[in-house]
Amino acid sequence: MITRLLVANRGEIARRVFRTCRALGIETVAVFSDADASAPHVAEADFAVRLAGTRPADTYLAIERIVAACRASGADAVHPGYGFLSESADFARAVLGAGLVWVGPPPEAVAAMGSKVEAKRLMAEAGVPVLPSIVLPAPEDAPDPEDAPNPEDAPDPEDRLLLEYPLLVKASAGGGGRGMRVVRSPADLAAQAASARREAEAAFGEGTVFAEPLLEGARHVEVQILADTHGTVWTLGERECSIQRRHQKVIEECPSPGVGDATRETLRDAAVRAARAIGYVGAGTVEFLVRGERVAFLEMNTRLQVEHPVTELVYGLDLVRLQLEVAEGAALPEEPPRPRGHAVEARLYAEDRDHLPQTGTLWRFEVPDGVRVDSGVESGSVVPPYYDAMLAKVVAHGATRGEAVRRLAAALRRARLHGVTTNRDLLVAVLDHPAFRAGDTHIGFLDEHRDALLPPGPPEPPPLAVLAAALAGAAANRRDARVLASLPGGWRNVRSQPRAARFEEAEAVYDPLPDGVVLVSAEPDRVVLEDGGVRQAFRVACHGGKVYVDSPAAHAELTPVPRLPEPAERAAPGSLLAPMPGTVLRVEVKEGQRVDKGQPVLVLEAMKMEHRITAPATGTVSALRVAKGDQVEAGAVLAIIDEENT
Repeated sequence: MITRLLVANRGEIARRVFRTCRALGIETVAVFSDADASAPHVAEADFAVRLAGTRPADTYLAIERIVAACRASGADAVHPGYGFLSESADFARAVLGAGLVWVGPPPEAVAAMGSKVEAKRLMAEAGVPVLPSIVLPAPEDAPDPEDAPNPEDAPDPEDRLLLEYPLLVKASAGGGGRGMRVVRSPADLAAQAASARREAEAAFGEGTVFAEPLLEGARHVEVQILADTHGTVWTLGERECSIQRRHQKVIEECPSPGVGDATRETLRDAAVRAARAIGYVGAGTVEFLVRGERVAFLEMNTRLQVEHPVTELVYGLDLVRLQLEVAEGAALPEEPPRPRGHAVEARLYAEDRDHLPQTGTLWRFEVPDGVRVDSGVESGSVVPPYYDAMLAKVVAHGATRGEAVRRLAAALRRARLHGVTTNRDLLVAVLDHPAFRAGDTHIGFLDEHRDALLPPGPPEPPPLAVLAAALAGAAANRRDARVLASLPGGWRNVRSQPRAARFEEAEAVYDPLPDGVVLVSAEPDRVVLEDGGVRQAFRVACHGGKVYVDSPAAHAELTPVPRLPEPAERAAPGSLLAPMPGTVLRVEVKEGQRVDKGQPVLVLEAMKMEHRITAPATGTVSALRVAKGDQVEAGAVLAIIDEENT
């Protein structure tokens, strides 16, 4: 039996596994990088081992160091979580070679699915439907352009389909949307393939990429499987994961609203075939594209998926517990439990409106009761630039899909999230969108509805929220007054000006109050206003020089304007600033070069993703402040572009 388990991962999944271990009486061991020394998963473990360094390659991807951590801590088993080494056959072999229990599938099964190219070949042989694909050669292996394939020469109809655009370029290794690019014309193929190859090499250490047809309008549907060593293979329904940005899942649900009984049986049969073809053991996921009645294999994830909670809530199971029991040799019952109701999960990311990852201190992280929250953070956590930007998963279950969606949207609206920009507004907008409510989802959903989901420009702070911030500030000033504290705030014998509070985002006159607004109460952390006969409470907090206002209807982050501002350095006009901390991968312009608006200037790598930094206007590059390989902080000046006069 397992007595002490090391989780070779971090954040949310480490805490998730620890939770089950505590319930089973299994001792826990965390590993942590220097950036994670104060992370919640470290504090929650019974034992913790430092992996000196911050980069994943030196810490969570360092096989020898993690095996050494097992020896040092006395762990007798390893759970890989997801991401990092979770789908590394070499890691599985190293764990087993050290005499430890591996909570995962056999290394041979991991290896079989480790290459998406090889996996598709195996699945086709097993009778699982697949899309045609072509491995794209690296630049040094590329054929002469005159030898490029011609669609008219393709003898097989499926090959002709492959050579038609749009295509999806994908990394053969890894997952999580990294190393994936949509290509809509032959002229873009080489550049997009090269970008995907670089990203795959950085994230997975393996740069092979391939292309397959992009089934636009298709749903991304996956089947959860669980298999034991005695020959039993369960399928636990399907999950729909079609709401994606940058090929990374954002909202998942179980069951899919767009899969009928016949397609569901096709998916189930294909998933069982896939599992049996490679001798699978443990929890895993087989992913498909579904368009109409057409089903096509995407990949198999030989690990627990991020979105496993929706399956747990619908089937009433603890998949981590079942993983541990299977690893100990237990047999599954002949049939899984029957599903009940519907579950929806939203991934809460630290990212801005353009899906760029954000870093910094998460001053407050509070989600109301009534939903499941699997998080890697808590109030006061620091979000570092080295890892994935996901903060938490918020999951709701209901008797019907509508109930689950409504419950999840309400919880997100009421959450208090201070200090790091998140995608909360996007998640709520998707959950409220009529097409989503109707179940009309597909992998291009966010692109199709982007204007409705994210109107251009940052949202204006709600006037009542700004007024509440002003009143709370005035109440705090009276509370902290050292003299004449009994007098009303702003008292004058002769009043000549209204009292107002200025923020960079807006201004609020709070004495006198706007017409129709009645002040019910004002305290430094809570203000109650009545507007048009409707009473509303606002909670107010100050962190890091910002004021945060929360209510069920609105949220605002405000920056007070000081009465006597300190002198501050200002960036030169035309400065191109780093939107996040990262590493400069490439500089694509030279000083003195003329650039057009939107033209790439350089590429940053942050949180394992490539981010293009483009010219904000047409002009001339008058200065370049960085070079390839430089580390930059958010807000650093990367280049200066002198805008052309028009």
